[in-house]
Order: sequence, then structure tokens, then C-alpha cells
Amino acid sequence: MASNTIRLGTASPGTQATKAATLEQLALLARRAASQRVDLLLLPEAYIGGYPRGTHFGSVIGERSHAGREEYARYFEAAVDLGDTTGEGGGGAGDAWVKRQLGGDDSEESRRGDGTREELERIAAETGVFLVVGLIERAGGTLYCAVVYVCPREGTLGKRRKVMPTGTERLCWGQGSPSTLRAVSTTIRGVRVNLAAAICWENYMPLLRQALYAQNVNLYLAPTADNRDAWLALMRTVAVEGRCFVVTSNMCQRDDSHGTTTATTNNMTSAAAAAPPPSRRRNSTITAEGNEIALPAASASSGSPSRRRRRSVFDVDGNEIVLCDSTTPEPAGPPTAAAVTPAVNGDVTPRKTAGVAPGWLSRGGSAIVSPYGDVLAGPQWEDSEGLIWEDVDFRECIKGRLDLDAAGSYSRSDSFKFSVSGLNLDPLPY
Repeated sequence: MASNTIRLGTASPGTQATKAATLEQLALLARRAASQRVDLLLLPEAYIGGYPRGTHFGSVIGERSHAGREEYARYFEAAVDLGDTTGEGGGGAGDAWVKRQLGGDDSEESRRGDGTREELERIAAETGVFLVVGLIERAGGTLYCAVVYVCPREGTLGKRRKVMPTGTERLCWGQGSPSTLRAVSTTIRGVRVNLAAAICWENYMPLLRQALYAQNVNLYLAPTADNRDAWLALMRTVAVEGRCFVVTSNMCQRDDSHGTTTATTNNMTSAAAAAPPPSRRRNSTITAEGNEIALPAASASSGSPSRRRRRSVFDVDGNEIVLCDSTTPEPAGPPTAAAVTPAVNGDVTPRKTAGVAPGWLSRGGSAIVSPYGDVLAGPQWEDSEGLIWEDVDFRECIKGRLDLDAAGSYSRSDSFKFSVSGLNLDPLPY
């Protein structure tokens, strides 16, 4: 390798049935990465602890079910305890946690947390691979979607918590403090690497991206649960915008349900995955402006015959295109939840997920992108076992600043002012 070159790697493994099994798989991946001389390995969002795709923990507006609370308790127990505090605004203890100043020691009897931090540090040290791992962290009574940075020489350098959980992720994950957006700096093979992570749809938050660019990152990490084709376009935009290398990682998991209607979370049956009542459609019409108007449903006791629902789609102009007549009559009534199928670690998922190929809960899509937007490795579709990697020259990040530095010469700091609560935006040196 050239003097400014290191090998970046990523993979698309799925969460295993238990925390111990996931950590064992992680150790195997790290050893394989080491055998291929990979210097840094990124693993997906929520990889340890599991991404709760499709579940709702028995919650609707104004009501939570006992079964849903029980499912959440199991999900909480499957999360990792890294020995950190909740902290102000979800920021944790910061440097005090990183430097182990919160009390306890390395002995199993008195250490803080459940030993996951120590296990990750052991794996990194034994393999020589810098690990960046997505996980579900519990602190106090709250779960956070987090990413931890683990150096093989210095141990844990930092950790960040997702600032804004996406959509209904807010049901089960707390909001992390913007102070955790702090980038970390390390040296790999003599190369100065300033790295930071944006988790999943945080990458669609322009100001959050700017907070990372402002710290002079040259390695932008994006663990995610988004497996749409459009995701790669965003990663290429980030790379060009930030003039940095981008690595993204997403789980690849098959749908092995075979029609089963129960799910397993850490060897416990998920009550939320019980077979739902037959799905029913509501009676509605679409106005010329594209708004749906729900019509009164036919009463089951009125003696009205079952109606047939025609199959159709609407184009971008709001016009309905009839595909063919449905041969299966459907009873009128309000909509209900879609049938669910099991996934690893209890991810209860709609049987047909928009944008996902049949037979897959998540297709992966991990990739490595250059500062000019070129896809160097990947996307890694439908491959939960392989590794992808690329040798990259970090001088390319400097070369790219000739014409675009979004936080420096191109930022017009005389006209636009940017600050983040609790975060020092002074740029890290190369």
C-alpha cells in the first residue's frame, strides 16, 4: 500500500438470535477482515440488539397493550449496557465514560455495564481491526440507537447516539444529544483519519451532515437500515458534498418465515407476532386533487354481499389505472395490520415490504464511495456473509478541497453562521 493508503471494509451481516451469538459472528467477521488486511470495518445500524423492523410493541394512539409491553421488555433486555449514563439530553457521560472515570474496574464483579464494551475492545485488539459497530444501547430506562468507535490500540475512542430516531423508531428509542456528534481522530498505518458516523436517516438532515463536515472529517460512516436503491445516491451525494470517503453498511436478512406467524426474540416467543385478524380494506375514493375520502363501511350484519376490490394504481397525475379485476372478494371495513413474519432477533415485519425483493426482509446494500462520488466497492446486495473492501488514499480528500470545502472556503462563513448545542465544531487537523 502507498503511504497515504489504508483499507476500508464493510459487510452486511444480520443480527443473530442472541447477543452472544451476534458477538461471536462479529468476532468471526473481524478475523476474516484481518486476514484480508482490512484496517477499519463498519457494521450496520442496530447490529447488536437488533433493528425492530415492522413491530409496533402493541401501541396505538391512546393505548398500549400488555403483550406489547412484554415484547418491549424483551427487546430492552437484548440491548447492550455499555456502562454509560443517560446524561443531559441523552448525551451520556462523554469523556468520563470514554476514559472510564465513572467508577468500577475491569473485574467482572465491579465493572460498569454488561461486558459488551470490553468484548468489543478485546476483538479489536486481537484482530488489529478498528471497529465501528451499530448497536442498541440501554442506559437508565431508555434505549438508544448508537454507534461505538473501537480502536485496536487505544480501546473505545467514542460513542454517539442517534439524534433523531426515524418515524416510529421514536416509539422505542430515545433521542440522543447533538453533543455525541463529535468526530474522533486516530492514526491508521501512519494516516490521520478523522471519522464520524451519521445513522440511517440522520443522513437526510442537511445540518447534521454539516456538523460532521465542519469537524473536517475525511471518513464519513453511515450505518443504516435503509435498503432502497435510492440510498446509494444519497451516499454519493454525501461523498461529493463533504469531499470525504463514505462507507455505509446495512443488514442483509432473508425472510425464512414459510408462513409461520410467530417470531423469536432471544429465544422467547413474541406476543406481538401472533396471527392477526384477516386483513380488511376500507371503502374509499380518491378526489381529483389526490386526497382519499373514507366512505361508510358496509355493516357485517346488514346482509350486504362481499364486494370485490379491483386492482389498480394511481399515476403521478392522480389518474387511476385499472390492472385487472380481483377474483378474491374482500369484506368491507377498516384497515388492519398486515400479516407479519418472523425475523432474526424478533424483527416482526410485514410480509411484503415496499422496495424489497420477495424472500428478503432487508437486502443489504453496503458500499464504499470516493470523495468524488465514485462507487469503489459494492453495493453488496443479498449477501449476508461476504466482506467488501477497498484501498483508499486519503490525499484524495485534500485534492477534492481544491474546488469544494463545504465547511471552509466554500461555506461563506461571513454570511452564514452555524453552531450546534454542546458540540465543538473546531476542525480536526489532518
